[in-house]
Amino acid sequence: MEQNQQQDYLSSQQSQQPLPNATAVLVLGILSIVICFITGIIALVLANKDIALYRANPGAYTSQSYSNIKTGRICAIIGIALQLIGLLVYVVFIVFLVTAAGAAGGFN
Repeated sequence: MEQNQQQDYLSSQQSQQPLPNATAVLVLGILSIVICFITGIIALVLANKDIALYRANPGAYTSQSYSNIKTGRICAIIGIALQLIGLLVYVVFIVFLVTAAGAAGGFN
């Protein structure tokens, strides 16, 4: 009896497959923090597609790959937010420099 339960457990584990883009989403999400937000946008698109796949049939995919998707998605959101904050700081800095130069009469 116990041997049959072990075989059922093993066969159910073997029938599960990882989500198609789980590793790619995780890598792209991490790269969005380090390199640029474009990889974060790609990671979000792929993650949303794979989350929809998982929600349609959760028994067909491993929970580890779903965890990788969620982690990569969070990293992508963080990377995009950091890049947008950095871009905002650059814009404010440039506006400040242009305003300071104009006030000092540097554009005459």
